[in-house]
Amino acid sequence: MSTPDRVETLFAAPPMAEQERMVEAILFAGPEPMTLAQLTERMPHGCDAKAALELLRMRYETRGVHLVRVGPGWAFRTAPDLGFLMRRESQETRKLSRAAIETLAIIAYHQPVTRAEIEEIRGVSVSRGTVDMLLELEWIRLGRRRETPGRPVTFVTTQVFLDHFGLESARDLPGLKELRATGLLESTPPGNDEEDELPGEPEGSIDDMFGGEDETEAELAAP
Repeated sequence: MSTPDRVETLFAAPPMAEQERMVEAILFAGPEPMTLAQLTERMPHGCDAKAALELLRMRYETRGVHLVRVGPGWAFRTAPDLGFLMRRESQETRKLSRAAIETLAIIAYHQPVTRAEIEEIRGVSVSRGTVDMLLELEWIRLGRRRETPGRPVTFVTTQVFLDHFGLESARDLPGLKELRATGLLESTPPGNDEEDELPGEPEGSIDDMFGGEDETEAELAAP
């Protein structure tokens, strides 16, 4: 065997079926969605992670879990029609106030956005408790500071937010017309929303904003 042939044999990529198994193993073991670049980096030289990923996605289309796009990455998720099997009989429920829903919607559609800009859009002040709740849920995070006087911090949504609502990217958010239909963009009477920090007076659920239950008191399972 000539030297070039020997080198080609030594560095030949594994069969595609084996590459599929590699991608499957990486995604199952990974704690977070993996991007194509991350998969390529972990696989042996010469592997086609993109082709293996697509074949694996098709293979799981009829299974109990699906291979889906989550933000820039890929992950296995329970098939939508089997989601009811994952519900726990006893769960700690958490409801979001109308202020929290409106604040999250503004951040999602106007990100990066400062607290002052959120208050200007809503027409009322934003309580610290509202922002802290969204940060605790990891649906928003601090973004870059604005290069303006005072250098105010901005807020942006997270991959956890996209994952929770099954969105591939912020481009998949409902249109403004749909939000108006839910009543989320109605003007709020001027005033201070400090009362939104009280856990005993929920006014709505964030799932209403992204095609969830029509009921305004839908429950959220705490992460």
